[in-house]
Amino acid sequence: MLSKVKTLHGYRLQCRDGTIGSVNGFYFDDRHWTARYLVADTGNWLPGRKVLLSPYALKSVNQAEKHVSVNLTKKQIEESPSLDTHKPVSMQFEAEYYDYYGWPMYWTGASVWGDSALIQYDPAMWAKPSKEKGWDRHLRSTKEVTGYHVQALDGEIGHIEDFVIDDLTWAIRYLIVGTRNWWPGKKVLISPVWIDRVSWEDSKVFINLSRETIQGSPEYTGGALLSRDYEIGLHHHYQRSGYWHDAVPNRKHVALTP
Repeated sequence: MLSKVKTLHGYRLQCRDGTIGSVNGFYFDDRHWTARYLVADTGNWLPGRKVLLSPYALKSVNQAEKHVSVNLTKKQIEESPSLDTHKPVSMQFEAEYYDYYGWPMYWTGASVWGDSALIQYDPAMWAKPSKEKGWDRHLRSTKEVTGYHVQALDGEIGHIEDFVIDDLTWAIRYLIVGTRNWWPGKKVLISPVWIDRVSWEDSKVFINLSRETIQGSPEYTGGALLSRDYEIGLHHHYQRSGYWHDAVPNRKHVALTP
């Protein structure tokens, strides 16, 4: 299911033995645009700590009841490697984090995330070799990237207002771009796959599309859920193949004992 990141903010995080807090954003890698961690706001439970939850721990998203199910216990989370609230996510922290939970690291080239960078839930697949080599990952915060300007081939079209995330693969499927300074009152969807490059220093995203092409895309109204028919029409307009033609991972969660 596709969900807007801002819609998920505040969703209750329900672990195996109680509530641990609420959703407070995501970290994604800047190569594959896939969420690697959900950031949890734990309130007064673990003060001074930034609690990160890997997609391995996330079972499901219940939009009706506004909660995310987490396949961990409070004790597991409390005893996991600690990250100071004001510190960035370091490679050392991530290595300790994945070692603690027994999950393969996503940047090593293992097939755990697949050659398409999507998570592999089946533990039997974790040891299989991958064609993809290890890579230097850089994590970006959805909160930080919100507001980045978006540049088409012939001028600026707007800024990033939100992200549409797939809660099965945890890939960012679309950027929601507000165009109020160019096309008042309209929003457009841009797939990260269509991005030419990102200037992280200048907070700007460059797209290899013209303004006219973007303006002619199917209208996006932020209040409705995205249907597959809409997505097919969007990809047809840009003459791009849809991500849904890729293999979808089989979600198998491992019960971890404290």
